[in-house]
Amino acid sequence: MFRSASRWKGGAVLVAASGVLAAALLPAPALAATSDNGGAARNPDDSTTALRQSIVSGPAKNVILLIGDGMGDSEITVARNYQYGAGGMLPGIDALPLTGQYTTYSLYKDGANKGKPDYVPDSAATGSAWATGTKTYDNAVSVDIDGKPQATLLELARANGLRTGNVSTAEIQDATPAVEVAHVGARSCYGPDSASCGSDALQNGGLGSISEQLLDTRADVTLGGGSASFTQTAKAGPWSGKTLFDQAAERGYQVVGDAAGLAGVTAADQQKPLLGLFTAGNFPTRYASTTATVGGADQAPVTCSPNPDRLATDLSLSSLTNKAISLLDAPGGDGFFLQVEGASIDKRDHSADACGQIGETVDLDEAVQAALAFAKKDGNTLVIVTADHAHTSQIVDSTPPATLSTALTTADGTVMKVAYGTAAAGGSQQHTGSQLRIAGYGPGAADVVGLTDQSDTFFTIARALELNRDYAALSAGASVALSATTVKPGDPITATLAGFRGDRQVAGVMQSDPVALPRTDVLGGSAAITATAPTELGAHTITVTGAQSGKAVTVNFEVTADGQPSGALPGGSTGGGNGAVNGGSASTAGSLASTGSVVAPLIAVIALALLIAGYLFVTRGRRRPGGAPQV
Repeated sequence: MFRSASRWKGGAVLVAASGVLAAALLPAPALAATSDNGGAARNPDDSTTALRQSIVSGPAKNVILLIGDGMGDSEITVARNYQYGAGGMLPGIDALPLTGQYTTYSLYKDGANKGKPDYVPDSAATGSAWATGTKTYDNAVSVDIDGKPQATLLELARANGLRTGNVSTAEIQDATPAVEVAHVGARSCYGPDSASCGSDALQNGGLGSISEQLLDTRADVTLGGGSASFTQTAKAGPWSGKTLFDQAAERGYQVVGDAAGLAGVTAADQQKPLLGLFTAGNFPTRYASTTATVGGADQAPVTCSPNPDRLATDLSLSSLTNKAISLLDAPGGDGFFLQVEGASIDKRDHSADACGQIGETVDLDEAVQAALAFAKKDGNTLVIVTADHAHTSQIVDSTPPATLSTALTTADGTVMKVAYGTAAAGGSQQHTGSQLRIAGYGPGAADVVGLTDQSDTFFTIARALELNRDYAALSAGASVALSATTVKPGDPITATLAGFRGDRQVAGVMQSDPVALPRTDVLGGSAAITATAPTELGAHTITVTGAQSGKAVTVNFEVTADGQPSGALPGGSTGGGNGAVNGGSASTAGSLASTGSVVAPLIAVIALALLIAGYLFVTRGRRRPGGAPQV
């Protein structure tokens, strides 16, 4: 069974990077003027300077990962030829100096081939690979082939105290943005009404739909489409009967739905995360659609035209990328992880829509330019640009007789024929299994050089950000303090949590009935749970458990008729302590907390006894037998 297809072990990356650097340092041959070579030269004599400057070891403070969904090498070339000409360059995508290729296969979920390669993947399996480092099956969102949730880069970055962002031109529940924030067995489990959720639904004991888990994961900045799912109503849990929009507001989210609302947001963090949803579904494309037909490439060539339904430029992918960066890079932060997706390269490729896919590639290129501009100014940011899987469009010489095709007039003024050959007219064009380009700039970018696998990207980013991937270790110092350890029946009692760094939510249980306490968000490792003391007199406990780390902390309290301590708490406590717990096992720590009122006097008595014993030992030992002085 495959977990990761990593091809880089030990110093292999450094060897590869050294080879690239050595090549870059060789004397450059004298080159003729580009006009003498047809204008195609892209590698001037001084290009080695940029290459040398880009080979920098990590760590990085920030990472920006940009994904072109369905953006294979063919899709990049189609867009470059059309927009800039065959001798031109995409100013963002083509500008990253360190490049490699990676494989993208998924795995078979079950049957005789379980765990073996499935050569043509979907966006859910491929996204899960870079988000978690784990190969999985098509349709799965950040779970392995046995359905076990796998920690994502965004979740781990948040647990490590970094700010996080997730931006897409698709519905924010679509596979690529979903892999960073949710764990479901079916990628179509968008909201509480999705029949495909099955056992993942909250009412069935699961983690909930993608939209509900997105609210739990609590990225600092979330921008995209997909507002329709947030109008659905939760069917279980603390917000049962309320829409997800209502839930988001109650949980402190800043919810915006247009450019003016987004412009009004000046800060976003764990106290007030930003949820910007600007369309009910996917964003409209940059260019109006074209329709490929059988024999279409022999018809009059077309020029792409603007889509009148395109969103305002304030909501373009580059604008959203700049907005996310400005919020995540605010003063006081320890760095950030941001994922940005240009989603509809894939969607228009499925529809054999050449202009549609070209416009979306150009849109992503502008977002890459924004990311690179920040990275160059910041000096401590790793930018990675890649795709999830290859797609079907091909540049052909002559019109294929049986496949869909389109003719386009490019920036060169000549005709480019684009063919789609993986589905008949009216069908959805299929993904392909080709390896993909991955390119990087900034600290740690050399790790993308050569041939890697998609799952290696997880480790490249985790290393660059120096992420601690152990939730239990992150919450090892968790503590719980009670507002009072002796209360009257029905009194309010508050448990204040600290140190639950590896957790996003905690659950609590009061031992008396037992009574489940409210499931609570953890912000920066801290939270507060307010409960009502039971009516039953005597000793009771509250146990708080981290949802991600499994860390359990138990504290003791007592209910008396008058709210005065009776001395019935474990360890003979009089109830004067605050019930604080820090470290240790849950049961031991809880007992220590409840005896806080007697610890200080006991320590004083022991210290006095040790002082007297030390004095006697010293005075008796000053002389050796026979009266000789001690030396």
